[in-house]
Amino acid sequence: MTDSQERGLDWEQEAAQRRAGDDDRRPVLPAPTGLRASSGRGQVTLDWEPVDGAAGYLVRRAAAPDGDYEPLEIGEPWVRPVPHPPLTDTTGTPGVTGWYTVAAVAAVDDRRQPQSDAVEATPLVDGEAACRVVVDVAADRGELPRPWRPMIGGERLSQLDHGVGPGGRPIGDEYAEALRLAHDQLGVSAVRAHAILHDDLGVYRERDGRPVHDFSGIDRIYDRVLGLGLRPVVEVSFMPRDLARDPDRTVFHYDAIISPPKDWDRWEALVTDLAAHLVERYGLDEVRTWGFEIWNEANLEVFWSGTRDEYMRLYDISARAVKAVDGSLPVGGPASAAVGWIDDLLGWVGRSGAALDFLSTHTYGNAPLDLRPIAARHGKAGVALWWTEWGAHATHFDRVHDTAWSAAYLVRGMVSAMGRLDALAYWTISDHFEELGRPAELLHGGFGLLAVGNLRKPRWWGLWMLEQLGPRRVAADVSGDGAGDMVDAVATTGPDGEVASVVWNGTVDVTKAGGSALLGRDVSVTFTGLPPGAYRVRHRRLDQQHSDLDAAWRAMRRDDQAWPDPDQWELLAAADHLEDHEPPTELEIAGGELTMQFALPMPSVSLIELTPTGRRSVQEPEVATG
Repeated sequence: MTDSQERGLDWEQEAAQRRAGDDDRRPVLPAPTGLRASSGRGQVTLDWEPVDGAAGYLVRRAAAPDGDYEPLEIGEPWVRPVPHPPLTDTTGTPGVTGWYTVAAVAAVDDRRQPQSDAVEATPLVDGEAACRVVVDVAADRGELPRPWRPMIGGERLSQLDHGVGPGGRPIGDEYAEALRLAHDQLGVSAVRAHAILHDDLGVYRERDGRPVHDFSGIDRIYDRVLGLGLRPVVEVSFMPRDLARDPDRTVFHYDAIISPPKDWDRWEALVTDLAAHLVERYGLDEVRTWGFEIWNEANLEVFWSGTRDEYMRLYDISARAVKAVDGSLPVGGPASAAVGWIDDLLGWVGRSGAALDFLSTHTYGNAPLDLRPIAARHGKAGVALWWTEWGAHATHFDRVHDTAWSAAYLVRGMVSAMGRLDALAYWTISDHFEELGRPAELLHGGFGLLAVGNLRKPRWWGLWMLEQLGPRRVAADVSGDGAGDMVDAVATTGPDGEVASVVWNGTVDVTKAGGSALLGRDVSVTFTGLPPGAYRVRHRRLDQQHSDLDAAWRAMRRDDQAWPDPDQWELLAAADHLEDHEPPTELEIAGGELTMQFALPMPSVSLIELTPTGRRSVQEPEVATG
């Protein structure tokens, strides 16, 4: 029996074991205790005691205490659990009482866990609504985690070769500039993109029945990415046509082939040669910082025409191929949609012995769940946790992607993720994105942080504001109506006495993407423990009246005009900055305390900076050219 036949037999034995119903070791968790509900204007805030071992919490609501308790409709239908308390429910009808329960869940699809006792609450129809933020500059909370820095999502990198496209804009050059901006202004260090093995780069061909590997197209693309200051995350996908078992099974406008290989040995040879080539060209010290992610969302039929067990075989073979080049090259997966196949892959590699250096998955419309308990129960505590796709909404061409709501959503999710995962890659950097066809107009509901023309959409500014925070996190306590989830804050200090705080008002309830006057709040922010002296105080704002590209474009757009004319491109570029909410001032602070008061609509995000006199505030990013 050959080595290949032995490996095939091993895989068949593993598949048979999994099909026989191997226990994924999900524990039965106790119901959370201390569930409490607070009524506020337009919302109900729920809080409870955390449960050890929980990946998240499933909150249910009913119209009566003995009614049918249904999960709150937030996030994707498959990702209803939230990662931690508290939770602000804005999906109820003001004036109508609801009853709530909460269950701790061990995985995203876990519905068997016991529910807590029910509590009731009624969102209010009116009344004054206020929140107070107290920032204690002297209360150091450690280094500020920055989960956005490790990577950003991007369309297939072969777009860097493209010419003029939507709106008369140069696709390749603008895409490259978008990646550079992510590196220079958001601190991002890597880009994760699809389809590096797609036939448009000519990686694999068969001639006279023999495989031919050509990595010159990948070299050209990766050379340019590295020249921008970024490194690639190598998503090992999709299948080259000549190697595909089902070559007519495709996805996306550019016909990415979603098939398993027709020859597993040739697939292994391709992955081995790719990894070896990258190490030879760029050096082992460089490539060991990248990461090889095996496929994309194979738990969805649209992305994988094989079975779950065939994906596990693909993972085993691909991981072995990468590690055969050098054991220090990081490999991981399952890069699944909606947090799927996490237990499956962890259980599988536990039996097969395949390497797993990082665990990766995706979610939309909700903050990422806590994967640490899942990894720990499979003996993988401490494995790197990469969310290689995350966004406000899973649907392309949905207008929510262009709104101020998505900026508050982004800020809320990034802060939620701080300290409990290693990378949270927003999907994606640019509206130069062709999976479902090229954009038909400037603001079309694209996934990008940047519109075509590299104009900054509201959620760019949300992430940019977080990047302006200093290195040391300090206490920021929030109280009041909707505090701790809908209205929240993060604050930092810098080495030269700078203080910065990001304060936001946002909800995961996408039905409120157009805004809600009922959910607006009056906010006071008090800074305490300030060293005496003179400070320059600056307050910048993102909301539906400030720093909103959609509002700026609607104000100048003529009828159903799809793209700006040359003069409009220039006007939009000139307006492409984060606006001051009020003029900057200089104040003498003698008693160590400063209080600011302002309205905080839903949605909105504020950046407040206190800079000792003589030191400049954070620099504005350069303005895009028209």
